[in-house]
Amino acid sequence: MKCVLGFDGGGTKTECVVMNEAGKIAGRATGPASNPTRVGFPSAIAAVAESANLAIRSVATPVEIVALCAGLAGTGREENRSRTKQLLENNFPSGLVDVRTDLELPLSAMPSGAAIVLVVGTGSAAIGRGIDGVIRRVGGLGPADSDEGSAFDIGRAAVSAARFEQTTESTELSRQILRHLGHANWDELDSRAAAHADAVYPRVFPVIAAAADSGNQLAQSLLRAAAEKLSSMASQLAEELHLLQQAFPLGKYGGTIGRSRFFDDALDSQLLRKLPRATVMALHIDSAAAAARIALQLYLTPEASKP
Repeated sequence: MKCVLGFDGGGTKTECVVMNEAGKIAGRATGPASNPTRVGFPSAIAAVAESANLAIRSVATPVEIVALCAGLAGTGREENRSRTKQLLENNFPSGLVDVRTDLELPLSAMPSGAAIVLVVGTGSAAIGRGIDGVIRRVGGLGPADSDEGSAFDIGRAAVSAARFEQTTESTELSRQILRHLGHANWDELDSRAAAHADAVYPRVFPVIAAAADSGNQLAQSLLRAAAEKLSSMASQLAEELHLLQQAFPLGKYGGTIGRSRFFDDALDSQLLRKLPRATVMALHIDSAAAAARIALQLYLTPEASKP
């Protein structure tokens, strides 16, 4: 059976979907993180291959892979995208290969015309399409250069605040963070963060989300600050796309969306304050399946499917 693969990979995990020629999902699986800027190119490619093998094994009949689309965080720079594509072509020599950023997958699910998607997960970025069809993005270059307001950014700020501020609420956050991460003290956490920051800071977000919803004012201030950063990112992109005076849909997507009522409300409020003509909505899509549909289109009409 001829099939295509679709991948949605980032700093936490990689999801793979196997889709047949009729556009039906035949199998799926989840593997390790595959953002090459965070885990390195060898580990990223190994994660894609592992998730592919697991997904293929979940299909009842033998499959022939004819095309794949990998939507991976960390491939925004052209040199990263080219290197990733070459490595995937070496690993999947029998199929057509398309590499895109993970940001392009939710944008492909937005209505035609001008649109922006604010992606907030382990990292953060805004990607949008102008009235003229031009696609631009802001952010998404990793914690050293961007990712403002992301789970990583929130977690890092929360660790600092909980550790060094001397208040009842910071003490409570400190206790919850250490317990949630399974560390006895801050020295243990520091050692883990120094070795693998992605295994520490993004995992703090659920603690802050729950604390903010329970009324912890320090947690709420951290999430308000993140909402301000994210809305500024979206506003900057809208300006670059000449959409500040236009009505357009703005989708919110990623692992932090829908996890905290306080954060969702704070983010909506900031977005509408800076972009009052935008229609803000939570975007619910199966990104790996969206990538698989791109791969299927690539296989059926190769020339028409180039980004």
